[in-house]
Amino acid sequence: MALGLAGTAALAAGGSAAGALPVRDGIALPHGEAAAGLLVAYFGLGLLVAAWWRLGRLVRGPRPPSIRALLTTFAVWAAPLLLAPPLFSRDVYSYLAQGAMVNAGIDVYTHGPSVLGGTAAAEVPAIWRNSPAPYGPAFLALARYGAHAGVIGMRALALLGVALLATLLPRLARRCGADPAAAVWLGALNPLVLLHLVAGAHNDAVMLGLLGAGLGAALARRPIPAAALVTLAALVKAPAALGLLVVASLWAEQLQGRWRLARAGAATAAVAGAATVAVTAVTGVGYGWIGALTTPASASNWSLVNVLGRFIGTPDVWRLLGMAAAALVIAAVWLFRERLGPVYALGISLLAVALLGPAIRPWYLLWGLVPLAVAAPDGRVRRLAALASAVLALAVLPSGFAATPRQIALAATGAALALLPLAAIRLIRLVRPALAS
Repeated sequence: MALGLAGTAALAAGGSAAGALPVRDGIALPHGEAAAGLLVAYFGLGLLVAAWWRLGRLVRGPRPPSIRALLTTFAVWAAPLLLAPPLFSRDVYSYLAQGAMVNAGIDVYTHGPSVLGGTAAAEVPAIWRNSPAPYGPAFLALARYGAHAGVIGMRALALLGVALLATLLPRLARRCGADPAAAVWLGALNPLVLLHLVAGAHNDAVMLGLLGAGLGAALARRPIPAAALVTLAALVKAPAALGLLVVASLWAEQLQGRWRLARAGAATAAVAGAATVAVTAVTGVGYGWIGALTTPASASNWSLVNVLGRFIGTPDVWRLLGMAAAALVIAAVWLFRERLGPVYALGISLLAVALLGPAIRPWYLLWGLVPLAVAAPDGRVRRLAALASAVLALAVLPSGFAATPRQIALAATGAALALLPLAAIRLIRLVRPALAS
């Protein structure tokens, strides 16, 4: 707990100079101060990843920590990040601009934040200033209120989503036959959650919290509220709609007679449709979000299909091939849903969407990782998910901008410096028994 707290405290301190600062503040910073901030931030990041990895060994040990102890550890680690500026992404400024647009009566599914002008538009990365919002009406309804409180308001929304998810993980794991402590370690204490959902205030936190609530209702054999909650999650970010497959699958098990899956699927679709109409009507933003789902990804994005498309020279073709490949993976996984279990199948499906889609960000891994945390059997899948989380935690600069060679060197130096206190702790633990004797 202490090691992770030291890590997030250093990360927050370094982020005050090297984070995703407002444009006017970032320009005013001396160059040396920003470099020192990056060094300190990666020093803290190294400590945090090490603390999380060591905690994982305790969770798998003979006397694992209690769920309360793990949730307390999460709260302690997250606390310094609540005081930090946005870290690892500038998306929160897009959320604020979109919320302000809704409040101003501007159609966010037709116009980009540039129509606002002023500082609100200047904070949004240039590549997204003229792009319509790719998010659903449920998130925009929240963003319009969060915008009044600025970054603090958006981070509060993300924190509510994370808190809901963290409290649901043990119950979901028990219903899926997994270890609750291991689920909390992988799904809540994960560095990607702390860095991108808490510090970065991404709306994926709200999506995952609602999706977790929907899965909990489905596993508790309450299919109608389950379908409604999963639909709400999808009206934040569309990938959560795959959770409706879990609802339909579990609902079919409660039915008798022929065509159970088809009947359950039709009922799930009816509830989802009704919820969509109701939410869209209440929010008043219209159905432009359906067309906005095609908002293009950045051409420089390092997703698999974009890399192949740039290398071969046919990016649009490769994006279509990626979508087709993801659809094939999802179809294959759900053919074996009875062997895997529906929640485990959902985790693999969401990972396929994240990895084969036109855009990839480290926090997209959490779409599939959360279902895997509560449903995957102990073994290779969990180890790979943990290793990928540790590596991707180091992949993005706190500023959210592309890295220069100098910044990469500073980040690597900061992470390497974290090895010194870790080595000192190891040495003390080795020497202490000898001194005691």
